[in-house]
This record gives sequence, structure tokens and C-alpha cells, in this order.
Amino acid sequence: MTFLRQNIAPLLIVMVFLFALVAVSARIFLPTDMSAPAPLTGVIYFPQALLALFG
Repeated sequence: MTFLRQNIAPLLIVMVFLFALVAVSARIFLPTDMSAPAPLTGVIYFPQALLALFG
């Protein structure tokens, strides 16, 4: 148990951090139109969708 707590857990935490860092940093290399946030046009707001289904 000590081996897991002292060696595996910190390694797992560092690996998750590095994966997240690479995933976020990859946006730098995307084309400009793909690095922008997704447009929200045509998205149905969730409560309105429920009213359409059950109202």
C-alpha cells in the first residue's frame, strides 16, 4: 500500500496534469477558425426542450 501511495499516485497525478497541459496547449496549433469557441446558434435551451416534449 505504501508503494502505491508514494510512487504510483504521484506519478498518476503528474501524468493527468501533463495530459491536460498538452490537450489545452494543442489549441495554439489549430487553425484560427477551429480554435474559436463553438457557435451557439441553433442550440435549444434545455428547459424549452422539456416544454416542447412534455408541454
